Amino acid sequence: MNAARCEADALRRLADMPFLDRLELAALTGWSRGAVYDSVAKLEERGMVEAVPHASPLVAPTRRHALTAAGVERLAELDGQSLEETLFLLPVSRQWRRGLLERLDAVAVIYRLASAVNQVYHPLVFRWYRAMPLDTALVLPDGRSVAVVRQGNSSDRTAFAKRLWRLGQLPPTSAVLMLLPDEVRLRQARRLAAALPGPVFLALGGAAACAGAGAAIWRTPSGPAPLDLQTALAHTGPPRSWPLRRPPQRAGLPDVLDADADCLLPSLLKPVEKRAVDLLADWPWLSPPHLGALLGVKRSRLSQVTRRLAELGLLVDVAVDGDRRLALSDRGLVMLARRDRTSVGDARKRWSARPLDPDAPLDWRNVAGTRTRQLLRNVEHTAAVHGFVAALCRQGRSRSREIVQLDPPRRASRYFRHDGKLRSVHPDAFGIVRRGESVWPFFLEWERRAVRPATMAARVAPYLRYYASPRPTDDHGNQPMVLVVFDDDIALTHFLEVAAREMERARVRVPLLASHRELVERAGPLGRAWIARSGDPPDYAFQPR
Repeated sequence: MNAARCEADALRRLADMPFLDRLELAALTGWSRGAVYDSVAKLEERGMVEAVPHASPLVAPTRRHALTAAGVERLAELDGQSLEETLFLLPVSRQWRRGLLERLDAVAVIYRLASAVNQVYHPLVFRWYRAMPLDTALVLPDGRSVAVVRQGNSSDRTAFAKRLWRLGQLPPTSAVLMLLPDEVRLRQARRLAAALPGPVFLALGGAAACAGAGAAIWRTPSGPAPLDLQTALAHTGPPRSWPLRRPPQRAGLPDVLDADADCLLPSLLKPVEKRAVDLLADWPWLSPPHLGALLGVKRSRLSQVTRRLAELGLLVDVAVDGDRRLALSDRGLVMLARRDRTSVGDARKRWSARPLDPDAPLDWRNVAGTRTRQLLRNVEHTAAVHGFVAALCRQGRSRSREIVQLDPPRRASRYFRHDGKLRSVHPDAFGIVRRGESVWPFFLEWERRAVRPATMAARVAPYLRYYASPRPTDDHGNQPMVLVVFDDDIALTHFLEVAAREMERARVRVPLLASHRELVERAGPLGRAWIARSGDPPDYAFQPR
């Protein structure tokens, strides 16, 4: 009798939450692991449940389960509903399954979060959403509803701000749990979240994927102290209903999964391959050695990764000026856009590496993506920045430094108000280096054009405005260094003199360090390669001061 009840509970929970793994299923149903494992095995034997493998950089390898057509029919029979009602009311249709498979990495993180909430509030009611600003909603036993919003790694600032604005136009839930990919975007989201009605709690997605209800990882838009999940959910608004979900236009029975379907890519890729895809999305036209340094793998393993990505049609491997360059294919861009709920059209328009004329040689004029075209047009500068971040990762591993974050130009930019006007800085990269309790954020400027004093002063001006405001500390917790690298030491000396004059004139101190290509290549970014004032000997940048 208990076995039959456990199987029925498993079917119902997998209908509400497709692609749970068995540990999550045990946590959410309240049945023992042994009972859940036996029930799932029997359901698989009878063809009511099928499994797909899954692993990501945030979630360990596991098998995730969903209902088959036979399972949907059995569920309709158990609940006394028609098959049509079951398909339209629950996320069990072919269309829902495809969408959740495309977002499987995000699905896994949200299920881990739901399991942590379930440690405190049981039983938990769960609902997925499509084409709405929230990803899911949880309803606690006392009727309070909690919206969950996740920002993906490829989601840009503007699109996510619009998404939060749309969330603010919906009837408010009792609270919002927001998952962010890194510390900088969490700080940006705190400012945006302050405009939302009701309590909002923010955490890093990586922390939420492995933390239980007792871990203090949640922050409010204004509070300085982190909270654990139990404390956060004790301070929500009153009971509220969850947002209405629009019924789907189509809802067909799930069919047999096609091994070559695009939606299965998140299931087929290993964690290191997913990291490579994210790195190629961040840094198009990487050379293989630079990609290997960023991944931290040897040449043989790198060859396996790139060969696998090429076999799956996710990689563009071309020769540019005699050197191999790697970029994501359109299929890879679509995979990331689906995973992170961003615009497929925008991703292709900006980042496609597809040649406009397949029969013509590949150069910057023959690339479809507007931003990848610009990077290829300035390929020497692009390669120099790639070389710097690759050297930083390589040297960091040998010197016990953790490279917490490395952002490409589009995420390294900062926007702020100065004298009533919207201003910005646009560095070539942003990063965070950590050793123990010491943390060093930095901006990188690889400078090749600032050779005249007027041009050098113009390069310093945006940073003078930025550091005259409180935004550097607000954005990063402490003031980032500005690292500027020149092609030769003559330009470096002149730049330091110009920068000192400009800082004195503006009465603003910018934590600026400069170097030149030969010195950085010889000593490495973590070595004695940085000069603060003209005439000083080279010193370390990333050390306690």
